[in-house]
Amino acid sequence: MTHRFPIKEIAVQSGLSTATVDRVLNDRAHVSPQTRLRVADAIAELERQESQLAAKGRRVFIDVVIEAPRRFSREVREAGEAVLADLKPIAVRSRFQTFETMTPETCVALLNRIRKRGSQGVCLKARDTPEIRNAIADLNRKHIPVVTIFTDIPASERIAYAGLDNFNAGRTAAYLMLNLIGSQASTVLTTLSQHAFQGEEDRYRGFRKELSRLRPDIDVLDASGGGGLNLATGREVADRVRHKQEIAGVYSMGGGNVAILNALDAAAVRPSAFIVHDLDEDNLELLKANRLSLVLHHDLKADMLSAYRLILAYHGLGSSPRFPTSDISIITPMNIPAAISGPMKSSRD
Repeated sequence: MTHRFPIKEIAVQSGLSTATVDRVLNDRAHVSPQTRLRVADAIAELERQESQLAAKGRRVFIDVVIEAPRRFSREVREAGEAVLADLKPIAVRSRFQTFETMTPETCVALLNRIRKRGSQGVCLKARDTPEIRNAIADLNRKHIPVVTIFTDIPASERIAYAGLDNFNAGRTAAYLMLNLIGSQASTVLTTLSQHAFQGEEDRYRGFRKELSRLRPDIDVLDASGGGGLNLATGREVADRVRHKQEIAGVYSMGGGNVAILNALDAAAVRPSAFIVHDLDEDNLELLKANRLSLVLHHDLKADMLSAYRLILAYHGLGSSPRFPTSDISIITPMNIPAAISGPMKSSRD
């Protein structure tokens, strides 16, 4: 049993004698399982106490870099700021830099500036490209840990991913879709903001795999590439549905849902099911108006808290979350959470 504490300190913490603790640590005979457990628990508690003492009065700067529509970045910022009090006694200062669109070159330049300036960690929502993976490796070599949030970059040197299990979310969407559209359906429409976002690509793969397994006869019409922005997304959807009016369902993985609905209305397309992600301002209003069938939602506060804790644990301040991957909540017009069902601010891209 590895430890870094004096035997006397472990004995005081466990309530056992130093001789008993010595027998446990040296794996000698005639020690009960309960006694071994008491010593293990005492060491774990001493580690927690040590971490708390180290954290007291510490100030940690964490950079949050996001490529996403303003409506989503705003939700993430609010969630990230809301959980800072949960990290006390550590004083975490988050520095948000958000972009609606960010080329890989722009992202790399920003990560390089953070590396040169210094940071205790980076929470990153960006595309999965070789250039960005290299920039993450450069940060890692400077002992600046990167946690990917909401969309992963799995082949990079990021220390962890915090957010939704996107592949299973896509499979869940396919299951729900098939239960909503009926047996006569022939086509469903899918939209991603960018295939380069690994999280959305994982949703798409999960959706296609489960749909093919359960209903191989259904065609998938993809209208991706609008960046989740209303204007560009609306154009993509309008181009695809202009001569295709028999669309049974829509699965939107990247946002821009107001524009998707407008494009469908203009083409006189009336899907039986419309499944989206994230309970942001736009989706909440659409859900209240019964324009959406359901929202696959995950707790952004829990995701941001996990991301911050992973970075702090890298520096020996506290412990990592056991489950940094979010659970999926299925929100319909009938079960909108009371905490977020009040009047909403006006929303733009």
